[in-house]
Amino acid sequence: MCAVGISGVFGFTWNGYAHGGGTQLVFRRRNGKTARGVRAVSGMFLVAGILYGYDDPGAREEKAAHYARIQELAKAFEEKNGSIVCRELLGLSVKREEPTPKERTAEYYKKRPCKELVGDAAEILEKYIAEHPVG
Repeated sequence: MCAVGISGVFGFTWNGYAHGGGTQLVFRRRNGKTARGVRAVSGMFLVAGILYGYDDPGAREEKAAHYARIQELAKAFEEKNGSIVCRELLGLSVKREEPTPKERTAEYYKKRPCKELVGDAAEILEKYIAEHPVG
């Protein structure tokens, strides 16, 4: 939800869906309930890659500039929230739990700061785009 949510904020769609489709599945599978990366941060990186990325694998200068951009975005999110690791932001000590997803109830979402983190990632990226116009 978070990665697709942040990309949806900036108007990107995949397979005709702004919130869902194949991209959401990729981010869910990649994390696999390990609570490692904040998917809002992954979405921020995804949008930055679409807007500012490069397509020549031999373009060393462009690659280095893009790596620096991603590190700058990650640092901004970490400074605001204390981490870019989901597990740490949720206060979880267990690295992995059973693979069965928990039921998504109102109580479940009360314990999750996901909406706020998506908002933070969107604000950080919006500021970055304003300071570094695409074009």
